[in-house]
Amino acid sequence: MAFPIERPRRLRFSESIRRLVRETHLSPSQFILPLFVCPGDGVRKDIGSMPGHAQLSIDNLVREAEECKSLGLGGIILFGIPAQKDEFATEASAPDGITQRAIRALKAGVPGLLVITDVCNCEYTTHGHCGFVKDGEVDNDVTLGWLANTAVSHAEAGADIVAPSDMMDGRVAAIRIALDSAGHQNTPILSYAAKYASVFYGPFREAAESAPQFGDRRGYQMDPANGREAMREIALDLEEGADLIMVKPAMPYLDVIRDARERFDVPLGAYQVSGEFSMIVAAANNGWLDLDRAILESLTSIRRAGADFILTYFAKQAARLL
Repeated sequence: MAFPIERPRRLRFSESIRRLVRETHLSPSQFILPLFVCPGDGVRKDIGSMPGHAQLSIDNLVREAEECKSLGLGGIILFGIPAQKDEFATEASAPDGITQRAIRALKAGVPGLLVITDVCNCEYTTHGHCGFVKDGEVDNDVTLGWLANTAVSHAEAGADIVAPSDMMDGRVAAIRIALDSAGHQNTPILSYAAKYASVFYGPFREAAESAPQFGDRRGYQMDPANGREAMREIALDLEEGADLIMVKPAMPYLDVIRDARERFDVPLGAYQVSGEFSMIVAAANNGWLDLDRAILESLTSIRRAGADFILTYFAKQAARLL
């Protein structure tokens, strides 16, 4: 029997050869670690559905951030959990709110670490929705003012990048205008441009204490069945002034990441969300897969699809593995 001239296995024969011809590479600088900050001192409240993660008081947050910097991570994204919630998300934009105080502490205590802030209202409202609720629905246009005020307060506290995650129409333009008017022309906007109404956010809602108290978020987050609509959402956000864009979740939407990469020549992120993290950890804890390999394979798939950077709860573990 004559063997074929082409033998692709030649380039898989050893780890050194595989490393030489590897097409997709991971680096700690591509990973952003989500962190949850809460009131108090010396607080580390474990998140049951997300092993290894916790709500952190500001002092512990700074220590966690120091480790992130030492590992060479690309940065962190901050989610605030206020002491008090109300119908109007008052603490979201308060100058002395939990997120604003955390930003100042991070910039003072861990200089040089990139700090991104999530700009939303669900953690701050009693009803758990992302904006002003009128007649049982989130009022898009009233909510824009809330988001703009919050983004400005984050920039004034020292945030490097603000990231609106609410999926209100016109939010990027409202935030861009507000930032520029307040003298923050150089603060970039990372838009959660294609954020789906996903079942994979469950553990996050425990972590951020942000579960809706009625209904759900399908009236403003995207239908998981729609891919073309995501391209429209991204295009609109870029027209409104977004500097970076994101697809969320990541692994169930690799096709959307790929389509976005092919269509838009801007920095593209993807969020490997809490449900993705918890499924992998649960399977590993049951002995059904190797955790280290699953971490790197899942992150590689997201990079291979076209993401330039990844928000992931595996950021520290992946950095150590690399």
